[in-house]
Order: sequence, then C-alpha cells, then structure tokens
Amino acid sequence: MIKVQCLNTQHETEYPHGTPISEIAQKEGVKLKYPILGALVNNKVRDYTYRIHKPCQVLFFDITSPYGADMYRRSLCFVLFKVVSDMLPNVQLRILHSISGGKYCRLSGYNEEITDSLVARIKAGMQTLVERNVPFKRIELQTPQALEEYARHGMDEKARLFQYRKRLYTSIYALDDKINYYYGFLLPSTGYLTLFDIEKYEDGLLLKMPMPKRPETLSATHYNPKLFAVYKLYRDVAMRMGVPYVMDLNVKTVSGEIADVIRIAEAAQENRFAEIAKEIHDRGGVKMVMISGPSSSGKTTTCKRISVQLALQGYRPVQVSVDDFFLEREQTPRDKNGEYDFETIEAIDLPLFNQTLQQLMEGKEVPLPTFDFTQGKKVWGDKKVQMQDDSILIIEGIHCLNPKLTASIPDEVKYKIFVSALTCISIDSQNPIPTTDNRLIRRIVRDHKYRGYSALDTLRRWQSVRNGEAKNIFPYQENADVMVNSALIFELGILKQYAVPVLREVPETVPEYAEACRLLKFLSYFKTIPPEKIPGTSILREFVGGSQFSY
Repeated sequence: MIKVQCLNTQHETEYPHGTPISEIAQKEGVKLKYPILGALVNNKVRDYTYRIHKPCQVLFFDITSPYGADMYRRSLCFVLFKVVSDMLPNVQLRILHSISGGKYCRLSGYNEEITDSLVARIKAGMQTLVERNVPFKRIELQTPQALEEYARHGMDEKARLFQYRKRLYTSIYALDDKINYYYGFLLPSTGYLTLFDIEKYEDGLLLKMPMPKRPETLSATHYNPKLFAVYKLYRDVAMRMGVPYVMDLNVKTVSGEIADVIRIAEAAQENRFAEIAKEIHDRGGVKMVMISGPSSSGKTTTCKRISVQLALQGYRPVQVSVDDFFLEREQTPRDKNGEYDFETIEAIDLPLFNQTLQQLMEGKEVPLPTFDFTQGKKVWGDKKVQMQDDSILIIEGIHCLNPKLTASIPDEVKYKIFVSALTCISIDSQNPIPTTDNRLIRRIVRDHKYRGYSALDTLRRWQSVRNGEAKNIFPYQENADVMVNSALIFELGILKQYAVPVLREVPETVPEYAEACRLLKFLSYFKTIPPEKIPGTSILREFVGGSQFSY
C-alpha cells in the first residue's frame, strides 16, 4: 500500500500500488469548479490516467490552472490536426503563434481561398470528434521505434528533432488512426473539449479556446494588424534562413553553420533599427521616441541601439527611463493581495514625470533622479540634462504607449515603438514556442545574473508580472507607430546553458518545481550554442552579460 496525501481535501489515505489518480480523486471526493484534468503529483504535472507508484502528495487541477489550460490547448490542437489531415490529406497544418485569444494556423499546401464553408466543415468535424469522446492514447516506445512511426506518418521534423534528444524511450500520442506529440500531457479524451471555436483569420485560421480566468467563455476576436504583420515578417525570415523549426537550428549548430545564422539574424535586427531611425528622421518634428514592451523584451538595449542609429541621422539622443520616476515606496499603490503593485501606471510619479518632460521640451536644464530600488526612493545626484536643437528624447518604460503617461505632451512630437520577443521559430509544425516562455527564460537568466534572484523567485513572481502586462501593456500595443521583434532565432540555444543550472536548483518541495521541469524539458530540445559567437551589442547581452553598452 502507498500513502497518498490529497492536498485538495487535506486528507491522507493508503492506496494500492498502480492506482490511477482519477480513482483517487473519486474516492477522496475532490470537487473543483470545473472538471478535473490532471494533478500535480509530488509537484510534477501528471495526466488524469497516471498511476501512483510511491508515496506522494497530490493536488488536482482544472482548466483554471495553467497546467490544465495547457492540456486543453494541446488536446484541441490534436483534434484540429486530425480533422485537417482527414479532410485535406495533402495539406500540412501549421500552428504558428498566439493572437486574439487563440492560435493562428496556416494550411500549408492549400492553394485555394479559405472559405466560410471550409471553416464550417472543419468545425463540424472537430465537434463530431468531441461528441464521440475518443480517448487520447499515450504510448511509450523505444526511441528508434518512435522515429520510425513519425517517419511513417510523414512527420519528418519530429523524427529529426528526436534524434538530438538522447532518450531510451519516447512517447507518442494516438487519436484514432493519427499520431502526434505535443511536448506535454493531453486530456483523457476528446469529450473534455466542450468549448472551442474556429474562425477564418487573415490568410489562415484562428483556433479559439476558453479564457483562462473565465473558462466558460471564449474571448472576442480582435484584429491586431501591426502585431500580425510583425509575426508574418519574421516567420518569413525564418523560412528564408532555413530555420523554421528547432531541428533546423540544431542541424546548423552541429554542422558549424550557426555562426552564419547568428550574423544574419543580428544584421537583420540592426537593419530594422536603422530603418526606424530613418523613418523618425524623415517624418520630421519628432522630439520624443517612446519605447514600450513587456518584461524581458529587450527594451533597454533597443533604446540604446536606436539611439546609436539616431545619432547617425544627426540627432543628439537623450535617454530617460520611466523607472527612475517611481513613487517613493510608502506611496506605491498596493494590489488586491496587499502587495506593492509596481506594474500599474499609478506607481509612477506622473506629475513629476510630465513636469520634467515639459521643461526639457522648453530647453531648460533639468535634474534627473535615479531610483534606488533597495531603498525604495528617488536619489537626486548631479545628473542634469538639457535639450539642444538637434536633441531627441528616448524614453523607455512599460507604460510608454499609455496616453496617460505623457498626457501633457502633444502626440505629433511622439514616435511610439512597441518591443516584444515574438519567437518565430517553432519546435515543429504543430508546436509553436510561446513568446512568454522565451521572455521567462530571459528573465530567469537576467534575474539570477544581475539581481541575485533564484529561478524560484522569478517563477513565483512571473504570474503577477503577466497579469500586470495584460492590464497595463498589451491593451496599448496597437498604439505603436512600429513594432519591433527583439527575439533572435538562435537565442534559446544560447540561453540554455545559463538557464538549466538555475532551474535545476528549484526544489521538488515547491509547486513551482512543475514549471521548472517543464522549462528544462523544453530546453532539452535545443543544442547548446557557445555564447562567444554573439556580438557585444546583441540584445542577448542584456541578459547573459558581456554587453558593450552600460546598463
């Protein structure tokens, strides 16, 4: 008999070896608001069919958990894959990135217009699969057998990827006659997928799934033309460079061609900064460049590199950080949990910030504070700045696209830039790399190197950061004059060697251990790229060190 502690009921019982956790949930009388989808077993994510084999703590979760939401998304993607494969056998479904509350998908090889009729047929096929309640079967095979199965089903990118992952066994998922793999657990069966939709979106499809905080609701579709255009631009760049998938990146790394990939990617990014500087110059009348973006998007390095390009255009850049204008700690607003809310715009000393900008625009010499985060207050030293006729202000901060931040400054003198790490390389054709994962790994590396934070510290803070972004940053992203993608195709191969040791320090005794395990598994698909191959001006240097810029 095995001792099991159910954390949902705070009850401890003994169960026979091999008891499925679904049976434990029933016998323990676990009731969640929505159907149980899986559990954390000793702080590792397990699907609902998992069988216990040693003493454990079990915490069951539903779709409101990030782990449950991920299971739901992966399972829904598999259903879409099967329906498209059955309906259009010569077409490859490519699931590319998140947008407007769903996943944007392309039908590669489908040369006709995507019609409402086709979308309706696909949705009806998915609904039929849901109503049939077909099980998702997880099958463990020796890796050579799994590679043969992937090759037999025409999944060459999966077969090639797993060649670089030296594991004795590999799991595949089966849904009726189709196999696939989604780099994480799936639901027990299709019958759990009670809410979804699929729509025509731009030149592809939008697969919509329940909202994380309101899983009985689908989010309204919003068109984000600027964001979509940036995704498309960099997706096309990845295809032209021959690295749309992780396996392609690994091949380049092993063959020694990765140096060329790095040079091209860095040159493309520098060229983009040069184009933006020229556009600012050609517009005329711009006196203030506002740079916004979410956490770990590379705003600071973007600010510095655009400043260099603006200097080439004849400007004298003056850099100002919004973070230096935080309210004193005791004046900082608190969130609903009573914690300091540093993500809200009300945490900024808006009157002082606007007064400073107005005085600068009037040509006055103005003292600038530096915010001491340890003491929680502004420090006034000898730093003073004054605008000349050829000066241009470069302002960086998460609220820069919020009109409230610079309400006293006319819009016609502003040029607004939104920066984010929009990852354009995918694991394979059905598994995009979430932008949030890219930024989270950047932040883990940076926080450990420069702020002395453990990976556990960063993981515990991350959801609060994301909540703040959803409230304070992303609603204003389409206000930008231009969007900049700071992600580099090769960067996860660089970040891996810094992130893995830090993630391995997360103890098994905390819930965040599950997220650390997920990230470690994700990074295991990348071959390590030596950091000395990246230039000193790279955005990556902001996170791994060795930058030629001062921060």
